[in-house]
Amino acid sequence: MPAPTPSPVHEDEQSFGPREQLAIWLLLASAFVVILNETIMGVALPRLMDDLGITAAAGQWLTTAFLLTMSVVIPITGMLIQRLTTRSLFIAAMSLFTLGTLLCAVAPGLGLLLIGRVVQACGTAIMMPLLMTTVTNLVPPSKRGRLMGRIAIVMSVAPALGPTISGLILQWLTWRWLFLVVLPISVVALVLGVLRMPNVGEQRRAPIDVLSVLLSAVGFGGVVYGLSAIGEQANGGHTVLFGFALQPWMPVVLGAVALVFFVWRQLLLQREDRALLDLRTLRSRPFALSVILFAFSMIALFGSLILLPIYVQNVLGFSTLEAGLVLLPGGLLMGLLGPSVGRLVDARGARFVLVPGTVITALALWSLGLLTDTSSIWQVLISHLLLSLGLAGVFTPLFSVSLGSLPPRLASYGSALIGTVQQVAGAAGTAIFVTVMTLVSTSIAGSPEAVDPHALAAGTRVAFLLGGVAATVGAVIACFITEAVVEVRPQAEAETEAEAEARSGS
Repeated sequence: MPAPTPSPVHEDEQSFGPREQLAIWLLLASAFVVILNETIMGVALPRLMDDLGITAAAGQWLTTAFLLTMSVVIPITGMLIQRLTTRSLFIAAMSLFTLGTLLCAVAPGLGLLLIGRVVQACGTAIMMPLLMTTVTNLVPPSKRGRLMGRIAIVMSVAPALGPTISGLILQWLTWRWLFLVVLPISVVALVLGVLRMPNVGEQRRAPIDVLSVLLSAVGFGGVVYGLSAIGEQANGGHTVLFGFALQPWMPVVLGAVALVFFVWRQLLLQREDRALLDLRTLRSRPFALSVILFAFSMIALFGSLILLPIYVQNVLGFSTLEAGLVLLPGGLLMGLLGPSVGRLVDARGARFVLVPGTVITALALWSLGLLTDTSSIWQVLISHLLLSLGLAGVFTPLFSVSLGSLPPRLASYGSALIGTVQQVAGAAGTAIFVTVMTLVSTSIAGSPEAVDPHALAAGTRVAFLLGGVAATVGAVIACFITEAVVEVRPQAEAETEAEAEARSGS
């Protein structure tokens, strides 16, 4: 592996001054807003169906198109971060998000609303890899755990708060206020970025491989679309693309085949440092294991986010707003624990927090597997709090270990790979949990029309038990994740070794 380019900010921790701290806080706040927007549309679908006169299948595209765009754009961000300055990329991301939010707020119908969501997703996809790469390059290792704790807040709390905030807004206002509330915040962040955002790291000019971009779009887009379609079909929807009915497995298979060719193409291009997504990041054992554990954790997070509101509303009989409020304490708990977990990671190491976090996550999912149609709402609340406690101990050390094990020159590619895995795993978690719940409840009831609270509770129980099995595997993986120290070598030595590797074709 080529030796990393020296990073002056790591040699002098005093260089992490007020200007750099402002940049990190600005990125954190902006990322929180854009990620919050990712899940804010879920509970708004019934209102949109009534106001716009659309079907559920058409309305689902507001979420599916968002996820699809994210999965296509995120793999490209590693290359974008290499080519563009931090300030330019931040301005581009927030400009796209602000424009998309404005289009959604004034949309007269589904068409413009859908375009606005796609434009929003383009900005959202850039923001998280940019944040993670900037923290890795800018923040001294001794302070990185605390900042990774705040990134974990963004990644875990923002999606959890989305349904709650959406429910509160829709209780008294129209769906347009979902975007009108966010718009001034994004405008302020954009203005501050233009005025104060510094540039971090060094840019390099590299040709863009168009074939890699196309393979990435078909591969990741096909998998995410297919997984989302599986969840929609299990929930009574239909998979239609350009007017043609599709089986959900078709785009998954197409995407998988495209990904095989994408990986092959990157292995060839990375010999000359021209890869769209440099897979040499996976040579780091801590990073590779962290990516796997990220996938398991995101499946648990998004699976529970989609299933618990369904259970609380359709089995226990609570309203949409009440279902959102049940998830609120867990989201707040993750937010409150983020800085403390980060300090623990800095002081005691990542494994000290990571292993207990995965065990608690597994126990929480097993406890959710005990829910019945007569369970108390307090049982749901306590189990979700336990799940939030476990995930709070997982995301922060994973961010620290995974990106901390990479040389600075590969940090942007590592951030892009983590972001891509999170999107695919989130779509997979939604599809798996909803599909298992639907299949089991339909099997017990005899037909979809005959599903009652008892059958739905049984389906929910089996889905969470399956999640418990996956989380238990994740706890085992956590035991093998160790922290790596990345050695920074002189520039001349780094370039010589990089040239030698390129010549050897390794």
